[in-house]
Amino acid sequence: MQFKLLNPEQRRQFDDDGYLIVRNALDEATTARLIEAGDRLIHSDQTLNRQTMSGNYDSFRNCVSMDDAFLDLLMHETTVPLIVQLFGPNIHLVTSHLIYKHPNEKGTPRNFRQPGWHRDVADSPHDLGHAHIPRFEMKCAYYLTDTSEPRSAVTMFAPGSNHLKEKLHIPEGEKDPEGALEPSLQPGDAVFFENRTWHAGAANLLGRTTKAVMMGYGFNWMQPMDYRVQAEHLLDKTDDIGKQLLGGLKDAEGRFVPGAITKPLKDWCKAHNVIYRPVDF
Repeated sequence: MQFKLLNPEQRRQFDDDGYLIVRNALDEATTARLIEAGDRLIHSDQTLNRQTMSGNYDSFRNCVSMDDAFLDLLMHETTVPLIVQLFGPNIHLVTSHLIYKHPNEKGTPRNFRQPGWHRDVADSPHDLGHAHIPRFEMKCAYYLTDTSEPRSAVTMFAPGSNHLKEKLHIPEGEKDPEGALEPSLQPGDAVFFENRTWHAGAANLLGRTTKAVMMGYGFNWMQPMDYRVQAEHLLDKTDDIGKQLLGGLKDAEGRFVPGAITKPLKDWCKAHNVIYRPVDF
């Protein structure tokens, strides 16, 4: 995996605001290949790992196992080196999620949100309480279609909400918190956001389908969300860093080696003078 330096302003924005936009993360050819693979899945009758909502939301979990176009994002050179610098070498993939949001029905309110404002991951606010949730996971959302206009189904954010010790406050009679941001993105742009950052899905009122792939990375001691053990043929397509990220690093006899589970990325960090320091907030 090649090295790309995370600059101080990118680190500051991610730490302070809970999100970071990476422009031109994907080139046109890669974006087109992902759309082709995504369209093929969405237009299929496959039900395994499929997740739908309300008729206009269609998606597939663990999409890295379904097409090599998605697997190529596992160690993508414009984003994953930045993720390692933010989260350190002790990480793996916890989710890969292809999402298509078709236009909402005529008459849908401009402030319709699907999903509504929430934090990731899963039930951690219920289990730990909002005051005790640490930063333990982040997503990299690659947008494949134009979401530069408002109400194009992009993920919205509440900047700085990663620091909240209580539930997000939404004024009475409103759908969004004060200062809510609806990013303006071009095809190929990516957005990082951490698990404590409150976010929601904007309405899709522009008459076209919004297409995205969300790759989630978390600390190695976290259980993945949409797989337990990846298939051997998938692991065979990656190098040791890829095997670590897919949770399948083994020795020559095919056994898991606890001491080596994070060694590839630790070696990568050492080679590029990356020193990880936990964030104390």
